[in-house]
Amino acid sequence: MTITHTEISTPLYAVIDLGSNSFHMLITRQLANSVQVVDKVKRKVRLASGLNSQNILSQTAIARGLECLSFFAERLQDIPQENVRIVATATLRLATNRDEFLSQANKILGKKISLLSGKQEAKNIYLGVAHTSCGAKQRFVIDIGGASTELILGDGFVTSHVESLDIGCVTFNNDYFSDDKLTRDNFSRAIYAAKNVIAPLVARYKNTGWQIVLSGSGTMQALVEIQNFSHQNSGIDLLFLQKIQQQLIDCKTMNKINIDGLSSERSPVIASGIAILTALFESFSIHKIQLSSGALREGLLYGMLPEIIGPPIRQSTINSLTEKFHIDSRHAKRIKKQATSLFHTYKDSWPLDNENGLALLNAACELHEVGLLLEFKQHQRHGAYILQHADLPGFDQVDRQLLVALVLLYKGDIDLTLLKKQTALSFKEASYLLVILRLAVILCRRRIDDALPDYQTAIIRNIDEDDIINLCLPTTWLTQHPLIADELLQENAHLAQLNLSLNIYCEV
Repeated sequence: MTITHTEISTPLYAVIDLGSNSFHMLITRQLANSVQVVDKVKRKVRLASGLNSQNILSQTAIARGLECLSFFAERLQDIPQENVRIVATATLRLATNRDEFLSQANKILGKKISLLSGKQEAKNIYLGVAHTSCGAKQRFVIDIGGASTELILGDGFVTSHVESLDIGCVTFNNDYFSDDKLTRDNFSRAIYAAKNVIAPLVARYKNTGWQIVLSGSGTMQALVEIQNFSHQNSGIDLLFLQKIQQQLIDCKTMNKINIDGLSSERSPVIASGIAILTALFESFSIHKIQLSSGALREGLLYGMLPEIIGPPIRQSTINSLTEKFHIDSRHAKRIKKQATSLFHTYKDSWPLDNENGLALLNAACELHEVGLLLEFKQHQRHGAYILQHADLPGFDQVDRQLLVALVLLYKGDIDLTLLKKQTALSFKEASYLLVILRLAVILCRRRIDDALPDYQTAIIRNIDEDDIINLCLPTTWLTQHPLIADELLQENAHLAQLNLSLNIYCEV
């Protein structure tokens, strides 16, 4: 039997993060020049809730933490010591009796725990975002932890401003929601307190500026889960925060929180997290925050991994999925070539984005058959499901939404609601990308490189009527390819939903 390189065992890597709210363990390996998550373990330890006013960590909190680490230690037995990184963050920075905890924890784990400074934590958070996000545009990265909040400005892999503030969802919960009441007054006091801590940074951060705001914190994940429940993926804005705040106030007390999409495990600290996030929105005049794919653990992980020399993050993700799901890469590239040609031909008539729009179109071309490994009949649905739930470094939630829609709709009926729900591009531009993808797929139906002749195509723009796509193919070729000719005719009916028509005219 021949063993492929994907079947060869690769070393495991583990990162453990002793956070103020939760302890996390991430176990991965390198596969297909990318990172594959093998296991994740998370325990709500709420270490920060054990700090008293003198910053002494209670014996109860210490016991909870040590019990959790004994669980983690079992899994670490099979991983080389040099491939393990264990760090502690804000609560243990603050605790005056941290050595009591750390000495016992080191014995349990068999490896020394690194206590990160606030700025070290922030820089690693940023690296986690940079390694899993696309492009080198200026980023504002926000991470709300249990006892601290990190604010980082950077461009590419380089940070310009790094701060760690002593405000967190667990400590703020103790300070402003200790009565378990969800009142407007409690929210106002928490928001005001957070703003006072943030205020000295505002001018400096605004003067530097940013193009996108990202966060991977538990609060952000909880809010995205609420959005997902109602089939929204547009990012978090202040209006949405205010809506959730009002829903919490209507619940009156912590033990009566009942919001669709919010898990019971996230409920205890959601109010304080929203208060801090609201203060950040209002202080920095943030328009929208997107969920990031990575944060502290990913930053630590990539710092341990052998340097991955290869394509940019998005292409690396595509290549990895191509290998894992046995996508016909030659056919995908064939369609990508046709779609790129159509894109550049049509962009003089249609408002098409040369950067992200073309990149997402190319990604859809390469991944449109990702579901074929499961079965043909429902492969578009399978493909959309895979892309909706797989780790996709380089594609944020908004990009993923459009990518899923393109893969689901690349042939057959067109569901306009999917194109209208996505927010990566305007409805019109998303529609144009879908049209280009569908035409490229039909034209490449033979799945061989020399089957398609030279052809001409153009957009006839009508102000009061539907745009017409003129497609000029040789008569002889159309006669020799009756299935493709018939599919092009049928496509005209589908495109009518997008206020477009397809005119197939032939050269003699």
